[in-house]
Amino acid sequence: MAVALRCAQLVDVEGGTVLSDRTVIVEGDRIAAVHPGDAPVPDGMRIIDLGAATLAPGLIDVHTHLVGVEASGDYLQELRQSNARQALDGVAHARDTLRAGFTTVRDVGPFQAFVDVALRDAINEGIIQGPRMAAAGALVTVSSGGGMITGLAPGVELPRTYRFGSVRDVPDMRERVREIIHGGADLIKVFATGAVLAAGSVPGAPELTEEQLRAAVEEAQWYGAHVAAHAHGTEGIKRAIRAGVRSIEHGTELDDECIELMLEHGTYLSADIWWSDWLNENATEFDPEQQAKNDAATETQRQSFARAVRAGVRIAFGTDAGCFPHGIQARQLATMCAYGMTPLQALRAATLTGAECMGWEDKVGSITPGKYADLIAVTGDPLDPASYTDIRFVMKGGDVVRDDLPGARGAGAAL
Repeated sequence: MAVALRCAQLVDVEGGTVLSDRTVIVEGDRIAAVHPGDAPVPDGMRIIDLGAATLAPGLIDVHTHLVGVEASGDYLQELRQSNARQALDGVAHARDTLRAGFTTVRDVGPFQAFVDVALRDAINEGIIQGPRMAAAGALVTVSSGGGMITGLAPGVELPRTYRFGSVRDVPDMRERVREIIHGGADLIKVFATGAVLAAGSVPGAPELTEEQLRAAVEEAQWYGAHVAAHAHGTEGIKRAIRAGVRSIEHGTELDDECIELMLEHGTYLSADIWWSDWLNENATEFDPEQQAKNDAATETQRQSFARAVRAGVRIAFGTDAGCFPHGIQARQLATMCAYGMTPLQALRAATLTGAECMGWEDKVGSITPGKYADLIAVTGDPLDPASYTDIRFVMKGGDVVRDDLPGARGAGAAL
C-alpha cells in the first residue's frame, strides 16, 4: 500500500540543508518520491501527517555488538550464557536499537561465532524486529589477543565457538576469513591491536602483522566483503590502513602519518568517543585495569578524532553499543560536535557516510527515491544533536515500527 508522509521539515543530508514542508511518497518498502508539501496526493493513498515534526533518514551505527552480554566489563560472563540465550538477548537489543531510530547497523562481531548471523537472518525474514544488519560472524584475532576472552586460569581452553577467528599466520588468516564468510558473514572484523576491555591486553600494541592484515583484505575482496580493523595504537593503525582495510575502529592514537594514509587510501574512521562518559558514570561494572586503560585512552582518542575532522577524513558514526546499553547511542552526536563536527556533519556521519562505509549507499542513508523507506521523525530542532536522543517515530522499509508522536496521524492512519 502506498503511503504519503507529510512533515513540517525534512533533513536533506545529500544537499546539506533542511527543507520546509515536504511530502514523502512511500510505495512498498521504498521511497518513491519527495514533493513539496502542497503537492496533491492521489485519491485513496494513506496519509500520515507528522505535524510539526521533522523527517530524517534512519540513523546508522557502524560499530555495534547486538549479541553478547550488555554493558559489562566482565567478559567471563560470556561463558555463562548459551548461544541460544545470547540470541534471545540479541532480539531485545535489536528491538531497542530500532526503536531508538537506528534502522541500519554494522555489527562487528560476537564472541560466540555466528550468533549475529542468525540474528540478522531472523530480522531479514521478518521473524523479529530489528535494524538492517551487516554481520561480522566472528572476531579475527590472535590467541590471547584483544578479540579473545582473556583472564582464564592457565591451561583452561575456550570452546571452539569462542576462538573460531583465532589466527597464527598468513595462511591461517586466509583460511579463517574464508570460513567466516562461508558461515554467512557480510564483513570481516580484525583486531590489529590490543583492546581496552580485554584483561591483560595492551591497547597500543600491534597484534597482527601487515602481511596478515593484507591477507584478510585480499580474501575478503574475493567475496565482495570489507574489513573493519579494531586499532588503537599508531603502528597497528598504519599497518591496517596500508593493508587496505575499509575502516579503522576506535583510532585512538592517530598521528599525522595515520591521517595522511587515511586520506590517501580513503579509509573511514569509526571512533566511539562518547561511551567513556557512560563508563565513568557506571564504573562499578568495570574493574580497575579496564578503568585505567579507558582513562588513559579517552582524551587521546577525542583529540585524534578532532584532528581527523579538521583534516577531512571520512568519518562514519560508530559507538561500540553493547559496551553500554543498546538504544542510547545517539548521545554520541553531541560529543562529535564538541570535538569539531558541525551538527550537519555529525548527522551525515550517522546517515550518508555510514551507508558509504558499509557499501550500502544505494540502499540507505538519505531520503532519496529508490532507497529503502527507513525514516525517523524528531520533534525538536533537527540541527540539535539532542533531538535525536528522543526519537518518537520510526519507519523501516515502509512499515511503521514506532509512533509515539502526539496527535492524530491524519486521514487513513491506522497505527
